[in-house]
Amino acid sequence: MPHCKNSLFQMDTTSERIQRHGKELWDRLRARGAAPEKILDDRPLRPFSLGEVAEILGVSGSYLRQFSIDGLGPTPELGTAGRRSYTLRQINELRAYLASTRPKEALKFCPRRREGEKLQIISVAGGPSTTTTSLYLTQGLALQGFRVLAVDLDPKGSLSEMYGYFTATLPVHNDSMYAAIRYDDHRVSMSSIIRKTLFDGLDFVPGSFELELFERESTKRFHNEDLRYADASIRMVEALKQVEENYDVVVIRCAPECGGFLTVGAFEAATGVLVMARPQLADIAKTAMFLNLFSHFVSLIEKAGRSVDYDFVKFLVTRHNPRDVSEQEAVALLRDSLGDDLLTATVWESDAIREAGLKNRSLYELSAGAVGRSAYEQAMETLNSTNAEVMDIISEVWGRPPMYMSQASRSTTEGKANSQSRGLSK
Repeated sequence: MPHCKNSLFQMDTTSERIQRHGKELWDRLRARGAAPEKILDDRPLRPFSLGEVAEILGVSGSYLRQFSIDGLGPTPELGTAGRRSYTLRQINELRAYLASTRPKEALKFCPRRREGEKLQIISVAGGPSTTTTSLYLTQGLALQGFRVLAVDLDPKGSLSEMYGYFTATLPVHNDSMYAAIRYDDHRVSMSSIIRKTLFDGLDFVPGSFELELFERESTKRFHNEDLRYADASIRMVEALKQVEENYDVVVIRCAPECGGFLTVGAFEAATGVLVMARPQLADIAKTAMFLNLFSHFVSLIEKAGRSVDYDFVKFLVTRHNPRDVSEQEAVALLRDSLGDDLLTATVWESDAIREAGLKNRSLYELSAGAVGRSAYEQAMETLNSTNAEVMDIISEVWGRPPMYMSQASRSTTEGKANSQSRGLSK
């Protein structure tokens, strides 16, 4: 005999039953600590060990240790067996101190743009790992001392969630890029929608469902008022100009699949574009299709009488398995086709990156033990190499000598040597 439903449940409407299921699932997730309790997860950022800080700053561990013993710079926290660690804010204080005491290396320690160097706005688009690339690029830039603003144009707020800001599951109002570019009188200043992250020097603009409203409103105006795509995109340019003095680099996480008006705005505001490409033939075909869409969007801006002259358009291979022969061939195809526009570094397929993502964290936020040292170090090597290459491109735009790729290469060599010495000492 089938189980009888109680009379209260039978009186529920369909919408109420659906809502009941949603609440039940949410309550169970919350009980397991798997659902956000509030929009902003204000978790602290872990401190960085002396060895990590030395690698970030490009100095030796012994130099930094003696620096601390002499009482210079910020006071590190002393842990077990006297191990020193620094917060990111203290790392940036170290940067300022070292830049003032070693002026010939000031750019190395304090890379913020100087007078005459324009704000770099990088739109990240075109394929898999757009959110992951935006996350690691922004955090990597912040760790190297740049002032960074991330802009999430995904209505689902995928990048925002990685910063601990849950707009997809909890309600928000006038708290995304939509608020700064909307068409009515409720438009607000750009500075009022910028939020802090746990990384000192890295701010972000959340993504939320409100971005879909801008697409719908722009589409309506496009059809009813003869509005052009490029007219809507001007709003993005104007909004970013309001805060350009506060940052060195802006990274925009594009979402072309969610609409064209926001994407055109991101492409018009950009000084450079970073296109994702996965090394499989089917995905390369999608990249080629995206480039047709990219070209169309840029043509709309040009037809409006405004030129588009990027400092760079580069391609990044992501989720790469270097041991897979077919993927080796796919990377060779991309390199033959794109030449120097394809970054030398590739981001490898990584269980460590995937596991960190499931925790809504990046590897920069976790210690090696959280995902396994070998996987952690291998993933960090590819991520840091990619970030270093992008930073050298920015340096070249600003007329500076490249230095980050060589620094990353030295750090990798030293890291492998340290790993071997640890193995021998066991």
